[in-house]
Amino acid sequence: MPVTDESVTPPPARVVQESPASTGTPPNLELVQEAYRAFHRQDAEVLLGILAPDIQWIHPVGMSEYQLGGARHGHAGVRSFLARVPAVLGGMRLEPREYVVAGDRIVVFGVRQVTSLRGHTEELEFVHSWTLRDGKATVMEDIFDTVLFHRLIET
Repeated sequence: MPVTDESVTPPPARVVQESPASTGTPPNLELVQEAYRAFHRQDAEVLLGILAPDIQWIHPVGMSEYQLGGARHGHAGVRSFLARVPAVLGGMRLEPREYVVAGDRIVVFGVRQVTSLRGHTEELEFVHSWTLRDGKATVMEDIFDTVLFHRLIET
């Protein structure tokens, strides 16, 4: 997993629910939030424990030039993706800013601090769409501006 800086504390994320829960955090939201915490800790085992064995891990096809685009399947696919990231980036920190909860779907709006291999850092927006079933994430789609990402990788 990419290098992260644990000293930076992101602002609390806003949660919007389709129908407000009477009490507590919805279990699916708790799972997605734990996935981000695992990513920050570089804890691939906890992250994989949140993902269904047949997870679809999807990134823009525009990142294929760096072998980071398209869909990866299953835990092996996620592992291969995570193993590839450090060859392309010097580091990344995800900062969810808003969660939109609608049943088994959670959409996350946020920013990522991305550092190129040459040490240049930029803040890039992202949207993650998570689909959950039976307490596991079955789909995670990462949506972002690939042109800006390419520019950062090359600087």
